[in-house]
Amino acid sequence: MANSRKFVVRLLTKLDENSSYSNIILDNALEKSDLTPQEKKFASALFYGVLERQLTLDEIIKSLSKNPKNRLSDSVRNILRTGLYQLKYMDSVPDSAAVDEAVKLAKKDRNPAVSGFVNGMLREFIRNGKELPKRRDSLETLALEYSCPLWLVKKWNDEYGREICLNMLETSVGQAPASVRINTVFHDMNSTLDMLLEDGVTFEINGLLPDCANVCFSHSVEKTKAYAEGRFHVQDISSQLCCAALDPQENDIVLDLCSAPGGKTFTVAERMKNHGRVLAFDLHENRVKLIKSGAERLGLSCVEARVNNAKLFNPDLPAADRVLCDVPCSGLGVIRRKPEIKYKSPKDFERLPEIQYDILKTSSAYVKQCGVLVYSTCTVSRAENDEVADRFLKENPDFEPAPLGECFGDSKNECRLTITPAKWGSDGFFIAKFIRRR
Repeated sequence: MANSRKFVVRLLTKLDENSSYSNIILDNALEKSDLTPQEKKFASALFYGVLERQLTLDEIIKSLSKNPKNRLSDSVRNILRTGLYQLKYMDSVPDSAAVDEAVKLAKKDRNPAVSGFVNGMLREFIRNGKELPKRRDSLETLALEYSCPLWLVKKWNDEYGREICLNMLETSVGQAPASVRINTVFHDMNSTLDMLLEDGVTFEINGLLPDCANVCFSHSVEKTKAYAEGRFHVQDISSQLCCAALDPQENDIVLDLCSAPGGKTFTVAERMKNHGRVLAFDLHENRVKLIKSGAERLGLSCVEARVNNAKLFNPDLPAADRVLCDVPCSGLGVIRRKPEIKYKSPKDFERLPEIQYDILKTSSAYVKQCGVLVYSTCTVSRAENDEVADRFLKENPDFEPAPLGECFGDSKNECRLTITPAKWGSDGFFIAKFIRRR
């Protein structure tokens, strides 16, 4: 696995130097690499593991450093991070292998003292029983244990209480669940599932949603024959529930104002059995192309994808029976998929509620009388969720809250819902449903 470790250190250093999405950097690098399937699996686990535990690993490095004023290069820091992650979190890797391979990587540094420094620090961590540094109070301890910035731990604790905060932290690390929406418009569900089994993909039928399966796989489901034939698209349960709340009917006119890459658009079109019009929009042409190609693969001819600015009212768009307003957000509900999100400054998110409200307000102008408007985010933040919904109802008396619907089980009569991962094994998500009465 030596090549895998070198590969990961190089990628982590690249990520430090150039801000980008971790999944894009990793997927592109794996595609171009000559790593074996086993090495790719190890590299992926190590890469994402170091990213999601980065705060914890850096605190360990800080606590073990004899001279905290020494500044480590990005490369050396990432060698230490990968070594410490293997020692602390990868039980399948012997301690000796984790240390020896890290030292080998460090020997390639121009400074001959670096390898001794890396060796000494990793071995001291082992001698100390691999214990984490002590913290002053319980919230700081949680922040260190789950590698979550203290401001976010405090935010979740204050806004949702200790139990939900702890659940969000526990589910912010580890492998995210994978679900697919079966395209039953053109294909029988059982035959599609049989094809997945033939390609080595195991699954269980989701008990909450029709045409949904939770999958376990050793390779990407996007590389299967069933995917190529347009028999499914990958979509988290929470996003499928969002479409269930919208409840589109055959022959409806539906607007999806912030659609790309198009997952909710596709589910909406499938729920309509490809009858009616689904107008899907994004601000950028390259992302509109993603919607078009996805709809084409799935055979969904009722989808029309165009460029549009969701913040500005477009008089050329038709009045709609259903409008989906899935706004840009902080993404705090999908941290385990994109761990770099939690390392952003909270100041980066301050302007979002105003932008979200503007989009929601504009979106409401397209809704017919007695039509449905759904507001959603993939974040867990009162400011971006409940406060935006409350402001909308206060300033737009033509709209009233509407029940989410049967798919939501015990929450079916709720008009808004913060979905935490513990509830249905999904991403963190928020859905609010409104109906236009006047």
